[in-house]
Amino acid sequence: MRNKLRIYGVLGAVALLCLFVVSNISGFYTIELESMGLLLRNIFSPEVHPNPTDAYIFYEVRLPRTLMGMVMGCGLAISGASLQGMFKNPLATPSIIGITSGAALFAAISIVLGSSIKAILPEYFHYMLLSAAAFLGAILVMFLVYNISFKDGKTHVVIMLLAGVAISALAEAITGYLTFISNEEELRDLTFWRLGSLGAANWTKVGILTLVTGISCFFLIKNGKALNAMMLGEENAQHLGINIKRHHAAIIWFSSLIVGTSVAFAGTIGFVGLIVPYILRLLIRSDYRVILPLSALYGSVLLLGADIFSRTFMAPVEIPIGVITATLGAPVFIMILIRFKKSL
Repeated sequence: MRNKLRIYGVLGAVALLCLFVVSNISGFYTIELESMGLLLRNIFSPEVHPNPTDAYIFYEVRLPRTLMGMVMGCGLAISGASLQGMFKNPLATPSIIGITSGAALFAAISIVLGSSIKAILPEYFHYMLLSAAAFLGAILVMFLVYNISFKDGKTHVVIMLLAGVAISALAEAITGYLTFISNEEELRDLTFWRLGSLGAANWTKVGILTLVTGISCFFLIKNGKALNAMMLGEENAQHLGINIKRHHAAIIWFSSLIVGTSVAFAGTIGFVGLIVPYILRLLIRSDYRVILPLSALYGSVLLLGADIFSRTFMAPVEIPIGVITATLGAPVFIMILIRFKKSL
């Protein structure tokens, strides 16, 4: 088993390295491999002078976008795997149980009603209004779904999924109304958030996202042993000395923090947390001490690959990345439902 895991880890790392190179050289403006070498050397050796146009495209456009895709994919996949372990169901992902819709709704509110909200907030809080709103929406929906579906010491999966569907429908309805009353500039911003894109990546966003995702992933990965115990049932996990409430709270908070920050910076990108853990479970056993770190690795591979496809398939037109991940995720969702049907 260890050899198998090493193989998957090495394959994932090689795939991520290859995609990193492809992401930085491909697009409407092509950077040659030779120029790419000069640009990378210039990071450590300032005396190397690459082409100014190549330098701008690489340092200010391609590299931050590539890093954002890697970090965001890592966070979304590991949050999805953690929620699936907590709810003991492969369908419990941020997009399906309504967390992503909640974050997107509050982001939409901050876009359309931002001027009114900023009037009552301190000026230093204005620049982080969108991010704070997205996080607030994610955390509120997560707690709402959890409290609705939790009864008699266990989570009722059917109720959880139905609650997620209802909340997503309500969020879409309110977002539709906000779209209707928005002006032209707000409408463009809303369209961006609803479809998802890494096109607005910059170094500030990469720094914030890396900090938030890094801290969150560190604590989520530490829950691997507890999630394994929860697979035996929450009562049995408590007998093993697992503090269920503490681990549930950690998973809720850090998953919502990842989703909220991701929605604030790149809009709605769903199904990453569904696809990656599901495929990993088909390949290896359900050991969350292994699934969580591998989800982080292959989540980066999936989202970075989707971003490369989104900006090269119909270049110079860019396909929204949320459309691509939904196209990939819907068949996986159907496969999971078919497997459940056969097990009934």
